[in-house]
Amino acid sequence: MMIPTDRELTEQGLEAASGGRLLVLACGALAREILALIDANGWDHVDLHCLPAILHNYPEKIADAVRKAVEDRRGDYDQVFVAYADCGTGGDLARVCDDLGVQMIRGPHCYAFFEGVDAFVARDEIFAFYLTDFLTRQFDTFVWKGLKIDKHPQLRDMYFGHYQKLIYLAQTDDPALTARAQEAADRLGLAFERRYTGYGELATALGAAV
Repeated sequence: MMIPTDRELTEQGLEAASGGRLLVLACGALAREILALIDANGWDHVDLHCLPAILHNYPEKIADAVRKAVEDRRGDYDQVFVAYADCGTGGDLARVCDDLGVQMIRGPHCYAFFEGVDAFVARDEIFAFYLTDFLTRQFDTFVWKGLKIDKHPQLRDMYFGHYQKLIYLAQTDDPALTARAQEAADRLGLAFERRYTGYGELATALGAAV
């Protein structure tokens, strides 16, 4: 399967290829990781559909978008699994999944399940800003331009003045991505820390669903 570009995953998502036993409905920011897990484990019966990753910036729209996607596609599959955590929906997504009778990943957001939800909560890093591999590659789209800091530099300190460090949760060992994450920290005026997480609880949650 040809993997869409980050821009396509951000703006359009990824359309499911065909019907089958299990549909994974995910955020476009997780597409590469989920496709890698499908390939590595030989999950030929798993189909992936991704909503646009830019919904990260509009969490109030996620629950309704997930509901519509599940209702539109569930008839073609034996089972649907929602590869989202709460992602800023304030519990709305969990309520939608309960109403639809589908499972979702536990935790507040993807940063937590990449690191491990229990470990993430125990750290209680309220002054940290997080990036993943995808968000590092798309830093300008989601943060610098997405928050209009490029046009209004004073917004940087308004948004990030209370943060102390940027933590890059790395799914891969990629020195180029690490350098880009370091650059993002510098641009935001934050200290930098890299933690290698791999796929974390995304892999175990998908494995359990499969």
